[in-house]
Amino acid sequence: MDNGIIKSINTLLAEEFEVDPAQITPDAELKTTLDLDSLDYIDLVALTESNFDCKVKPEDFNQIITFADLYAYIEEHSKKKELI
Repeated sequence: MDNGIIKSINTLLAEEFEVDPAQITPDAELKTTLDLDSLDYIDLVALTESNFDCKVKPEDFNQIITFADLYAYIEEHSKKKELI
């Protein structure tokens, strides 16, 4: 896992959702930690797509529960984007 991606994600989410960066750990749940409602999920997808240059499919995002899941998704899909 690329520590640069993790740091970028954590910084972005801490600022955008106004949470203590110490709360953002790989095993923490996105919904609980960021206090997400359905509109916040849309914001999270938009942030992910615009900041990490990867397309997030709605059906994929339903499988992203923890921050570790998000890190892995972004790392995997950003690499695919770079190879195209």
